Amino acid sequence: MFRISSSLWERIHHYASFPQTGVSLQQMVLFGQNPSQGTLLRGSQFLLEELPVRLAHRVKELDQLPHNLSDMPSINKVKDWYAQSFEELISFPPIRLPPDIRAALLNPPTDPVSLPESFPNPSLSYQYYSDDYGTPPQSPLGIVSTPKNGKNGKNGNGNGNGNGNGGGQKMRIPMERRYYANMSHVKEWPPEVREYNRTFTKTLEAIKKRHDPTVTTVAQGVLEWKRSRNARNINLDVQHWLDRFYMSRIGIRFLIGQHIALNTLQPHPDYVGIICTRANVHDIVQEAIENARFVCEEHYSMFKGPPVQLICPKDLHFAYVPGHLSHICFELLKNSLRAVVERFGPESESFPPIKVVVVEGKEDITIKISDEGGGIPRSAIPLIWTYMYTTMEGQNIDQDFADSDFRAPMAGFGYGLPLSRLYARYFGGDLRLISMDGFGTDVYIHLNRLSSSREPLP
Repeated sequence: MFRISSSLWERIHHYASFPQTGVSLQQMVLFGQNPSQGTLLRGSQFLLEELPVRLAHRVKELDQLPHNLSDMPSINKVKDWYAQSFEELISFPPIRLPPDIRAALLNPPTDPVSLPESFPNPSLSYQYYSDDYGTPPQSPLGIVSTPKNGKNGKNGNGNGNGNGNGGGQKMRIPMERRYYANMSHVKEWPPEVREYNRTFTKTLEAIKKRHDPTVTTVAQGVLEWKRSRNARNINLDVQHWLDRFYMSRIGIRFLIGQHIALNTLQPHPDYVGIICTRANVHDIVQEAIENARFVCEEHYSMFKGPPVQLICPKDLHFAYVPGHLSHICFELLKNSLRAVVERFGPESESFPPIKVVVVEGKEDITIKISDEGGGIPRSAIPLIWTYMYTTMEGQNIDQDFADSDFRAPMAGFGYGLPLSRLYARYFGGDLRLISMDGFGTDVYIHLNRLSSSREPLP
């Protein structure tokens, strides 16, 4: 059984005093193109610096949650996972390199090519989404509605490189100088570099696997807390913390998944790690439609579910993580299909079609999903963005259920919408919902096609 020692707590608090470094999709694509063993080594070194900082922030926060939430067994389990991963990373053995190779890694690139500048994520105009749920709480987590990109913000990112210097946090070297180095002049990398990259990738794979059930385990912890207090809904400050925690998790898993893919996957002309530089929106949405209809037909024992019409240019491409877009569309289509089936009944011979329209603008690619499932009462609109809110009765979380993204059931955990919005916001997009009570609902997915927004790090 893993225990956090007092010396480990000291290291956690030390690392948590540093700001996190946000990266943009553009930067990740440029860095990962045609990677050499030296490039992958620089990537390993960046993650060995960055991941412990991100994990330390989360461990510290998990230990200081309001309303005794930190006392819940499932929350403690997640805290121990994060602390164990933190310890594995900070104790990872350093690489020993010949002097000439070490000098090549430390020298600034002579090539004028550098990482493109990233910009503050537009979804962080105000600190963690205070406008999403109404009045911001006065919480022990310090959530206030001050502009996050200003110089006085707690994690201010106003210097254009994702390194905040407010709130007593220590400064860090800008990412461009740490993460990008032109090493094309090094023709032969010693075998130690390849072995180091292989070993580090194995460590990351083990960490990623350990954290697979984090979403469900935290949900179980919130359920334990609600039962202990006989609460129907969760407090607003807990809601804000869940937004921040899950957004951070998306970022950590993206960085880990990207690094593993760069080290293990065969080169592909359209892929850089898990990022597709020419993601075909039509194909991704069409696959999500087929998957959602299949789950719907299975759940309601139907021969044929409601039809879904897709209006989308077949040659619309942009740089994105297909898994993120697929997840968002799948969750929203599931909601629309369920609403239509429950309004007209599984025995109905015909259903009004769900319409999916995709358009490309100057800044965004927008996907609109429209259904005639009866809509949502105006009083319930704020609730649909809260975790653990669901219109399905009698659902519970199986203790052994370890699916990492809630795709298995038709509905019931109340995580589909809020998590989908976080995925959309992660690279500078958004998710909006407009409902006509008594008729249906329109959901708008906005995706930043410029790929220049850095991660919204809480």
